[in-house]
Amino acid sequence: MKKNMGNADRIIRIIAALLIAILYFTHQISGTTAIVLAILAVIFLATSLISFCPLYLPFGLSTVKKSTQI
Repeated sequence: MKKNMGNADRIIRIIAALLIAILYFTHQISGTTAIVLAILAVIFLATSLISFCPLYLPFGLSTVKKSTQI
């Protein structure tokens, strides 16, 4: 599995997952909305930890900076 997520992408996903967790634990979200957002938060954390997003593959996307060697 080739990495296709850059640092900025990973940080944004982690922050979004933390925000969802905060909203859940402060009872701002509940019910079906909380379940759907919790699943999304878990996916965000998992993809951030492995630096790979399967949804980027079909579109050929990558947020990894290209290193230029001289």
